[in-house]
Amino acid sequence: MPGPASVAYSTSAHATGGRDGKVHLDNSPVWFAMAIPKDMGGSGLGSNPEQFFAMGYASCFNSAILFVAGQKKLDASKAKVTCEIGIGRNDAGGFALQAKLTVSIPGLDAAQARDLVEAAHQVCPYSNATRGQMPVELVVA
Repeated sequence: MPGPASVAYSTSAHATGGRDGKVHLDNSPVWFAMAIPKDMGGSGLGSNPEQFFAMGYASCFNSAILFVAGQKKLDASKAKVTCEIGIGRNDAGGFALQAKLTVSIPGLDAAQARDLVEAAHQVCPYSNATRGQMPVELVVA
């Protein structure tokens, strides 16, 4: 599978203890306590990978909307993206993810907003990474 032609930025994170451990980013003194969600039988007294994935995808998709809007000379400065990540068992006995992106873009009509969301879905790195790997639902609110 082809990656980027050149890498513009790279980062890394370090984890210990898995879903009930700790994680931190390179060059950061901040550690995040991780915990299995209550819905999955854990304490829920910490963060989990799905939350971080949701934050990253929402932020990245919002940037993709702004990028495409700039190309199309549209004002999407008030766009809001909500990303919901679900996790559950798959048919192979493991686990799988799904995503739902709900997007509102005040100031654009429904057709413009839908076109912008579809175009952003083609350029967003998270969308490109997940395409064909997990279900991603796009909702224009």
